[in-house]
Amino acid sequence: MQGDLEKLHWWQTRTFVALMALVAIIPLLRPEIPPLVDLPGHMGRYRVQLSRDAYPWLSDWYNFNWQLIGNLGIDILIIPLAKLFGLELAVKLIIMTIPALTVTGFLWIAREVHGRIPPTALFALPLAYSYAFQFGFVNFALSMALALNAFALWLRLARTGHFRLRAAIFVPLSCLIWVCHTFGWGVLGVLACSAEMVRQHDARTDRGPMSWIKAWVRAGLGCIPLALPIILMVVWRSGEHVGGETGDWFNWRAKIGWLTMALRDRWMAFDIASIAVLYLILFRGFRDPNVEYSRNLGLSALFLLVVFIVLPRIVFGSAYADMRLAPFMLGIAIIAVRPKKGLSIRGSATLAAAGLAFFPGADRGGNGQLLDIRR
Repeated sequence: MQGDLEKLHWWQTRTFVALMALVAIIPLLRPEIPPLVDLPGHMGRYRVQLSRDAYPWLSDWYNFNWQLIGNLGIDILIIPLAKLFGLELAVKLIIMTIPALTVTGFLWIAREVHGRIPPTALFALPLAYSYAFQFGFVNFALSMALALNAFALWLRLARTGHFRLRAAIFVPLSCLIWVCHTFGWGVLGVLACSAEMVRQHDARTDRGPMSWIKAWVRAGLGCIPLALPIILMVVWRSGEHVGGETGDWFNWRAKIGWLTMALRDRWMAFDIASIAVLYLILFRGFRDPNVEYSRNLGLSALFLLVVFIVLPRIVFGSAYADMRLAPFMLGIAIIAVRPKKGLSIRGSATLAAAGLAFFPGADRGGNGQLLDIRR
């Protein structure tokens, strides 16, 4: 970790992080309804949810019953916010927070692991507008944005030695993320466990294969504060009217497709060229003598890769489960890359400027689709 006394460069300041979070919401400012594929269907459900008492005839067509499940993020948030802003504006405000929180999560994690935000981390920021987000998986996307920031907080509390405080915070926080969407809680658990493994291993004086096994056991014990949603999951899946298949395992063609479509929008050639830039950064982490991988985030990315490989396309009737993980797996791998100390300030600044130019910006096409300044 770099020394805290080193001078901050422009891409490492809190002002820059705040500015990037603001830039991330610009593509969503003009459309009255965010142009996400599945979102209008969600908004129809919100309207039924909020208007059943005002329009009793809706009961002739729709039935609505509350149940504690791991997929209620915006369904709950919309209740108070719709009273303040109306349904459409409330949905828009919530959706706008998702890319902003995703950006702050990536940069905060990079700051905690590397000590300073590496210039290569800026290349991960376009993944705030990943294919999964543009598809309209809004509860999932919100839970993942919260999970990234929660993981950064997990790292910070470990770095400062506040382990009891961390346990007290993450018992309710893990439940909140699970209620938002189960996927975010699961990814948080994978990231926290991998980080704890590295921390526990580095804290031991003995080395060798057994040290990693002991670190694994200690990491599992350290992640117990994240385990309460397991009970909520069992209650949910054992309740009435619970169904949905789980299948389409190891669909390699689809998985390879998800890895090339993480930034999918409208123009295939451009989208593939954009994702190729990310893979070039990852390749340079192995081959370029001026950059390297963090063991902490490198292990996290490896764990997520294993989950991505094992995860089927359909989980409990919810499709594209593995597709949703792909951009965040890539994002964690990208922020794991950092320049070595031998890289000059000019070289680091050039990398940062290139990453900033790659970051999605603010415009809206005439057909209502998202555009970005990378085009």
